[in-house]
Amino acid sequence: MLYVSRTPAPPLDPFVESIWFCEIDPRPFALERVLPSGAAQLIVNLKEDQTRIYRTAPNGCAVSTCSGAVLSGAASKYAVIDTAEQECVAGVAFRPGGAIAFFPQPAHELTNADTPLEFLWGRSRALELRDALLEAGSPQHRLDVLERALLRAFNRREIHPAVGLALDFFAERPGIARVGAVADRTGLSARRFIDCFKSSVGLAPKQYCRILRFQQALAHAEHGRLVDWTRIALDCGYFDQAHFIHDFRAFSGITPTVYGAARTQFRNHVNFLQSDAAFHLA
Repeated sequence: MLYVSRTPAPPLDPFVESIWFCEIDPRPFALERVLPSGAAQLIVNLKEDQTRIYRTAPNGCAVSTCSGAVLSGAASKYAVIDTAEQECVAGVAFRPGGAIAFFPQPAHELTNADTPLEFLWGRSRALELRDALLEAGSPQHRLDVLERALLRAFNRREIHPAVGLALDFFAERPGIARVGAVADRTGLSARRFIDCFKSSVGLAPKQYCRILRFQQALAHAEHGRLVDWTRIALDCGYFDQAHFIHDFRAFSGITPTVYGAARTQFRNHVNFLQSDAAFHLA
């Protein structure tokens, strides 16, 4: 596997965590869960100009398709992708709330959705980006292409100061933060604060904190294959084991034990263990 990434230079770095390129040898067809991180990503499939969107159902999975360059908005639940979609991919991992500096839409309109880039930047610019990535001679040149595209789209739209303050506070205390107390610190009413936060980040503040705490638990679990989930739940501020398992299921669709058995080399990618489910195009 080849994976390269970097944080872009100013003025992009406050809004973008990383730009990246990944190339993986072909693998047998399988599905993977992608777990929510609290932020948006721009993803460009360079193997084929297609993104497959899987929706689980009692009788199997429905599959719909769109173009290969999509903005995957902040998510409150897991998504499903297949192994072929990961063979040659470039992308941008935005910081929480960072996508507003490159796209005009309020973040909450893009939540839990893969929006084709052509709907956001126009068809010609979306095609231009994909063509330039395909023509780039090396992984580092592909990162250069992504950085130039972001600079071109950069609208210098700042995150609301109250949202920026809240993001810093939540990052330090995801397990104990209280939305009302944080709203008081910003000087906004609770309703105004929640609306501003959703418009910038795509998630309500309480839900965002739950995802941060979930991610904190996953980070703790990376320290070894033998994981003490009870200890992790306590360390991350969950009331009890039942509370921890409830949140874990809400965001991943599986229990912590199943996650431990099915996780991959990427923290937020988990093998999708399913029966011989039927797949059909929606």
